Amino acid sequence: MKELFDLTGKVALVTGGTHGIGLAIGLLLGKAGAKVCVNDIDDEKLKDCSESFKKQRLDVYTLKFNVTDENDVARGVSQIEKNAGIIDILVNNAGIIKRIPILEMPVADYRQVIEVDLVAPLIVSKRVVPGMIKKRSGKIINMCSMMSVYGRNTVSAYASAKGGLKLLTQNMTCEWAKYNIQVNGIGPGYIATSQTAPIREHGHPFNDLVMTRTPAGRWGEPEDVANAALFLASKASDFVNGHILYVDGGILANFGYIKGENEIH
Repeated sequence: MKELFDLTGKVALVTGGTHGIGLAIGLLLGKAGAKVCVNDIDDEKLKDCSESFKKQRLDVYTLKFNVTDENDVARGVSQIEKNAGIIDILVNNAGIIKRIPILEMPVADYRQVIEVDLVAPLIVSKRVVPGMIKKRSGKIINMCSMMSVYGRNTVSAYASAKGGLKLLTQNMTCEWAKYNIQVNGIGPGYIATSQTAPIREHGHPFNDLVMTRTPAGRWGEPEDVANAALFLASKASDFVNGHILYVDGGILANFGYIKGENEIH
């Protein structure tokens, strides 16, 4: 059973994996034996990431490049291939969100979210996949969202990008599955990270919404998402392709659920 999840000898790139969900994924892939590479555009975040791996007695190869810049991506991936090896596992995790009502959102802001959340996974994948094709083996994990399937107020750009990323994942599958490359996505639910800390306080309206509408009755942890990523990065998922795995405590299964009202006693 351990062999199914053993990533020894594999090289993994987690884009934007310096904190939160991306960091949790990188740490778990490292514990499974992978040589983990993490990029960001912020030197301090890269330094903090290295310290997080060091505390877990894990190695990490960090480097700075912009996932929206084709030339910078080409340079960064070439550097990884030279210093760590051909990438076996790609986690397109880098992303941003801008919470602005549509009528107030500058088009430049909309385009920026689309560039980072939708175009960048295409740019990075196009540079990484030729190496996977040569090896006839590879895993790509695109970080989708519950908003790949539904919308909310003020997140039009993010939902547009994540909805597009779901379909891009499926199109990548159609073109690359024949090379034994599995392309899948993860759709995190509401996860307890530093970014969500202010709205997770007891009594906050959004915290109340999450706690009452999620059948599991709790916020997810970054490790919950990392566990799904390990499955999709491992041999255990070799016949899983074009799938979006929602790690959401059941909220999409029954978005109308209210804790206490639908309980069976």
